[in-house]
Amino acid sequence: MSLLTTASMWIIPCLILIVLVIATAKRLPTYELFVDGGKEGIGLAISILPFLLGMLVSIAILRASGALDAIIGLITPFLSFIGMPADIVPLALVRPISGTAALGMTTELIATHGPDSFIGRLASVLQGSTDTTFYVLTVYFGAVGIRKMGDALKVGLLADVIGIMASIIVVTIIFGA
Repeated sequence: MSLLTTASMWIIPCLILIVLVIATAKRLPTYELFVDGGKEGIGLAISILPFLLGMLVSIAILRASGALDAIIGLITPFLSFIGMPADIVPLALVRPISGTAALGMTTELIATHGPDSFIGRLASVLQGSTDTTFYVLTVYFGAVGIRKMGDALKVGLLADVIGIMASIIVVTIIFGA
């Protein structure tokens, strides 16, 4: 086993052990705090369920209605001008909405084009270079009761656009088109 593999296997158990040792040294009721955290986590999961369900239904409607394919058809000429493969657009559009849907699209792209293809590499880099902005805003902001999220949405989408552009540039420079 390599050093990196061994370290990655031990990092989480060691972090948990450190937290437990520090809590015990401070004479905190570690087990009771753990149970309280579990109760709070279950309550939070139940409270975000409606927001999560709404997002998943919205994504399914977008894909099933053909709206996603229509959007791609409209912007394909621009994409070919800037050197972005049209196959990657659904991933770029869905990634800010749902990480699970984006992972499914990445898997499809890699299965279709291969992991060592330009599109496969670009999909992999894009998957790690952007965030699920709408998911974060609806689920987490909704769970804590934040209703005004205009600035967070603008910054999140700007970060997504920069992540997409950086992915295309970096993959093109490193692997070529």
